[in-house]
Amino acid sequence: MQNKVEEAKKILLGNRKDGYTLPTNNKLYPAQWNWDSAFIALGYSYFNLDFSITEIETLLNGQWDDGMIPHILFHEKDTSYFPNHTTWQCGKNIPSSGITQPPVLASILRKIVEKNQLSNEQHSRIVNIITKIKNYHDWFIKFRDPNKTGLVSILHPWESGYDNSPIWDQPMSNIKVDKNLNYKRRDLEVSNSDERPLKTDYDRYVTLRDQFRDVHYDPHKLYEISDFNVVDVGFNALFLRANKDLLTLAKIFDLNFDDLNNFVSKTENEILKLYDDNVNDFVSIDIKTNLNIVVPSITNYFTLFANLQDDELNKKIVKNLKNHNINDDYYFSTIKPNHHSFEEKRYWRGPIWINCNWLIYQGLIKKEPEYANEIKKKTLELIEEKGFHEYYSYKDGSVMGANNFSWSAALYLDLILEN
Repeated sequence: MQNKVEEAKKILLGNRKDGYTLPTNNKLYPAQWNWDSAFIALGYSYFNLDFSITEIETLLNGQWDDGMIPHILFHEKDTSYFPNHTTWQCGKNIPSSGITQPPVLASILRKIVEKNQLSNEQHSRIVNIITKIKNYHDWFIKFRDPNKTGLVSILHPWESGYDNSPIWDQPMSNIKVDKNLNYKRRDLEVSNSDERPLKTDYDRYVTLRDQFRDVHYDPHKLYEISDFNVVDVGFNALFLRANKDLLTLAKIFDLNFDDLNNFVSKTENEILKLYDDNVNDFVSIDIKTNLNIVVPSITNYFTLFANLQDDELNKKIVKNLKNHNINDDYYFSTIKPNHHSFEEKRYWRGPIWINCNWLIYQGLIKKEPEYANEIKKKTLELIEEKGFHEYYSYKDGSVMGANNFSWSAALYLDLILEN
């Protein structure tokens, strides 16, 4: 165990740049990613709290004036990645993408704060961070829920964090791609094509990016013009938990965020309505067509992380989760393996991701501690057997994507050292 702990620390430090950490040490992801940095900060908090706080501060240095935190910050203006800063053409202090990612910062920060003694200087830095996270959450509420439903939309699959999920197949099918669309992917130069998104998907991703750039990423216009607009249950579950955790942080640091209370209550009620007894699962909503999206994705179980107040529904969710994997050796496949959209190797369409296991484990600790510990044990065993990789085969645990993967290392540290 101790050797793995030291290896995890070494990976984080090896991927660290000037105040931020790359997801991996190859050319696949040569920038700072939003939710990656949150998970990475948690890992640092076990051996260098200053690095942990700095990781988040560096991410927040790229926050836009309207409150949005981009999903990528291009600190070094590296053009080996596509789409890079030259194609997004946006960002204020730091060149960035024009879209966001799952808002897990508040939840991670609460975990960091509750297990660490803060100096006066660190206390002041954390208060500043919390204020910026509140602005970020306000941005979601204002611009991604303009009709005040209690549920926020994502306008690009990349905003979900689970970029290539089958959840997006239905809403993406309506995107019209310009026959003259011209770009060069760089991911296939450093990763196997059977593990990465298809060209048809990438064409649509880039088409959306071009739509957004054409309106200069105006958040009012984006909601109206985007050909992709989805209320995703997993994303909203993460946002619900983040808002709950932000309210807790406000109490700890004597801040007043009471305006969030009504939104939290509304979100909770609306997420409950997304559970469809006919399919025995949560559904997401394609806002453009008003059709339900029914895909047995592991991200639907982020509702456990949200700590919904409906005990009977929580029992149903746990029962479904126990039936998600047919193979009990490795947890959890991104998509239920017997579903037609399941692909063993392709990015977010089958493989195991450590952050998904971690989020579900966190949601189960108080509800089903025995099952939670089983998930924790399986996750630790996978990493200890196979190493710190981006994702893993559900069938045999074989490794895929990038190696020396930062969030796998960071979340291993949390799982193994949390007590």
